[in-house]
Amino acid sequence: MAEKYTPEVEARLRDDAAKVVARYPHSRSAIMPLLHLIQSEDGFCSPRGIVLVADILGLSRAQVSAVATFYSQYRRHPNGEYNVGVCTNALCAVMGGDIIWEELSNYLGIGHDETTEDGKITLEQLECNAGCDYAPVVMVNWEFFDNQTPQSAKDIVDDIRAGKDIHPTRGANTVGTFKEISRVLAGFEDGRVDEGPAAGDASLRGLKIARDNAWTGPQPSGEESK
Repeated sequence: MAEKYTPEVEARLRDDAAKVVARYPHSRSAIMPLLHLIQSEDGFCSPRGIVLVADILGLSRAQVSAVATFYSQYRRHPNGEYNVGVCTNALCAVMGGDIIWEELSNYLGIGHDETTEDGKITLEQLECNAGCDYAPVVMVNWEFFDNQTPQSAKDIVDDIRAGKDIHPTRGANTVGTFKEISRVLAGFEDGRVDEGPAAGDASLRGLKIARDNAWTGPQPSGEESK
């Protein structure tokens, strides 16, 4: 039998869940943000959280678990306070991502989806983060750290373990905890949406060249334009 939430915590989660469900024409469509909501409380998709989501949406635990175990952003066991992901997909790998992964794994003494003993860091080997123009890329709680080296990646985890703020290349000025970011992913604003640049010069260079040359895409004509 899954451990239960205290009445106060369950009431709070149900109140938040009602706000999420109200955004959708069909309640079961809210399953993914509700799983993020559970992670914002428990740090993973806990058995008690699965039970609660199933009850709220009128689904079976198996239906909720099927979603929670399919997507990699949902954790099956407690995640660290900061999720450090190293991209080792093709471009990042050849630009040094494989070396960063090996050195960081050895430095922390953990492998993929494992957590340091202090509970601070979960290490993850990531697929493409759509940041190829800044390879190799490391992500901390899904914030970008571009153009990394083995030493800069070690500096990031050292700062995390020392309790210092860490500053991504793009996006928010500082990185929130795994639980804080999970609440944002559940659909609750943290007031930081306009912090920092969303894209850098490398990402926007093609757009600038097109505008400088007044290039435009193919325009529809005839019946296609109606």
